[in-house]
Amino acid sequence: MRNLSVNIGHARDFLPPEALTSWASRVDQAQKELLEGTGRGNDFLGWLDLPEKSMKTAAEITQIAGQFSEDLDSVIVIGIGGSYLGTRSVVETLADPYVKSRKNPEILFAGHHLADRYYAGLLDYLKTRQWGIVVVSKSGTTTEPAVAFRLLKKALESQAGTVKAARRVIAITDRSRGALHRLSEQMGYTTFIIPDDVGGRFSVLSPVGLVPIAIAGYSVTSLLEGALAYKQSHLYSRDSLNDPAGIYAAVRNALLGVGKTTEILASFEPQLHYFAEWWKQLFGESEGKEGKGIYPSSAEFTTDLHSMGQYIQQGLRNLFETFIIPEPPHSPVEVPADPQDLDGLNFLAGRKICAINDAALEGTVQAHVEGGVPVIRIETGPISEYMLGELFYFFEKACAISGYLLGVNPFDQPGVELYKKNMFRLLRKPGH
Repeated sequence: MRNLSVNIGHARDFLPPEALTSWASRVDQAQKELLEGTGRGNDFLGWLDLPEKSMKTAAEITQIAGQFSEDLDSVIVIGIGGSYLGTRSVVETLADPYVKSRKNPEILFAGHHLADRYYAGLLDYLKTRQWGIVVVSKSGTTTEPAVAFRLLKKALESQAGTVKAARRVIAITDRSRGALHRLSEQMGYTTFIIPDDVGGRFSVLSPVGLVPIAIAGYSVTSLLEGALAYKQSHLYSRDSLNDPAGIYAAVRNALLGVGKTTEILASFEPQLHYFAEWWKQLFGESEGKEGKGIYPSSAEFTTDLHSMGQYIQQGLRNLFETFIIPEPPHSPVEVPADPQDLDGLNFLAGRKICAINDAALEGTVQAHVEGGVPVIRIETGPISEYMLGELFYFFEKACAISGYLLGVNPFDQPGVELYKKNMFRLLRKPGH
């Protein structure tokens, strides 16, 4: 199994000869601020130590998750942004969509939008299911998850009774304050704590992500082992450009300096769709402020080569791509021979699908580089809990460094509040 690495061979030619050397001291300074806690947002650095801290409670989380889900068909995870995207990225990446006989309950998601058709269908579906709720909210008053919890709490109590329903709710919330904390005390919900010094988009390795991931039946220990392995190997590296996160942060900011303002996170593995969604929030909320930041977008290949491929190849040259390239699986799927060969594909007969996918990857990289799109390659071991743990920690560290390189606070999100104020005013909320 290969360790996570960053290959910048297809990006270096787009930069001035001394670009990386000139960025090295800035990356070192950003890392120094991060580790010494002297940079902006330094009261939200608790994520740095989550692999060790969470490992101490991993067995307890797994046990409680098993007991909670024992008689349930479905569990609804209620949250928005960092309160659900990390969980969903793991569940969707590791799930086999064709296996319906797993002993663990299916994981459904709510609280991340306000679409009434979705909730009408969900409430109707749950009438025939044995189900429970994991609600994730520090305050308990964020509109989208609060509305969803009010709806689903009432439905669960109507279906199971108040006492039984309370045993089917896990609340992940603030240690001592907030509406959800108070309600949890009143109702006797099982509770887990959101650390005070960890922001939502950096929280996947805390109970925010670990509890629902364990309920889904995946190994939170392996997830944490991957993150811890990356941390132990690279967090305290004296030469930041020997650290994959430092290299990645430096190159993406160097590319921004030559006009590459949009980054596309791409993969040839469609199951990484929600990992890309988590990544977009991580970098979008962390960097997009004060008129600065690289716009984070994503693509799924080869599918999007037949839709967005034309633009990537020949559109506005403000793009660069970052490819996540997991080690190929040991796949038994081969292309069969066909006596008529009407489609002309007998030259592929006997070849594995994953080998064809690899050829599509290499051909795409070559085409896009020739078309003026720099490519960064992030190469990992095979898709697993361990690999995702590595990726989470790698990107979190790279994002923190990149934010400091840009001169912004990577741990706040002041711009998120304006739409809420406008919405409350339109809904005539008292005080607005």
